[in-house]
Amino acid sequence: MDQKNDSALNVHDLAGAMVALVTPMDSRGEIDWDQYQALIDWHIKIKTPALIIAGTTGESALLSATETRQLWTLAVQRCANSQTRVVAGTGAISPQQVMTNNKQAAACGVHVSLVVTPYYLRLTQQALHDHFWAIADDSPIPVLLYNVPSRTGNDLHGKTTKALAKHPNIIGIKEAKADMERIEELAKIDTFAVLSGDDGSFCQAMHKGAAGVISVAANVRPKALQQICHAMTLGDVNKAFEMDQSLQSLYQLLGQEPNPGPIKAVMAAAKMLSSGIRRPLQLMALTQKQLKQHIGAIEQEFTQL
Repeated sequence: MDQKNDSALNVHDLAGAMVALVTPMDSRGEIDWDQYQALIDWHIKIKTPALIIAGTTGESALLSATETRQLWTLAVQRCANSQTRVVAGTGAISPQQVMTNNKQAAACGVHVSLVVTPYYLRLTQQALHDHFWAIADDSPIPVLLYNVPSRTGNDLHGKTTKALAKHPNIIGIKEAKADMERIEELAKIDTFAVLSGDDGSFCQAMHKGAAGVISVAANVRPKALQQICHAMTLGDVNKAFEMDQSLQSLYQLLGQEPNPGPIKAVMAAAKMLSSGIRRPLQLMALTQKQLKQHIGAIEQEFTQL
């Protein structure tokens, strides 16, 4: 799909180590806007290809509509004239709500919407297809599908994704299910970006044809993940898997408790942000062993500004 306008995101732009950005908060759970801007500026400087704003890791379910628009707007402003794109988490149960969110995201200047499968409701594959097709028909910006059945209870099957890929306004999928056969099949679709949504298996997914990853770990080790993606893109598979193996303990730590409790705890320990999170979410308690194992490398990346 060709780029529609200056703010649209082309399918070829969706590659590499993108970050599912956290939303920094103070001890009362209020957004810390200064820390938010500092994180964005850091990612711009190290050329993170895209920021996913107000997604799961950004505590989207607990943000007000006003807060979400402010997060999108500020990210777009900071990323203007940079190589970093802005992706808005706009998913909801109701398709009408998603359509409204997409229009608001477009008005904020966002490049693409990330739309998760509806949650709580149990839907057939036909219902999921029709849901996304109607949203794509209505959306003023390109749509990136998001499949994370462990959270939503709905699994967007590969056959359904292939059918949806025929829509000119659906340009890819964030596939969080670590199903390598599915990844390999989806990667064969022309002009359709397949992105891993699982840190622990993303390197393997890229080896099967995925273009990159939307990563939680990229909040703290973005350069390392960029290097893995670069090596895999260049065909240096052994180097990529070797570097990826060195980060497996970090991936495991970040998945030990529900996201974003672990990543925010790690970032607070590394003095990247305050130790705020919105209830009922909680920060994970870190052990001295975990701190010793990871914080040094994280601080080194963060201070190299």
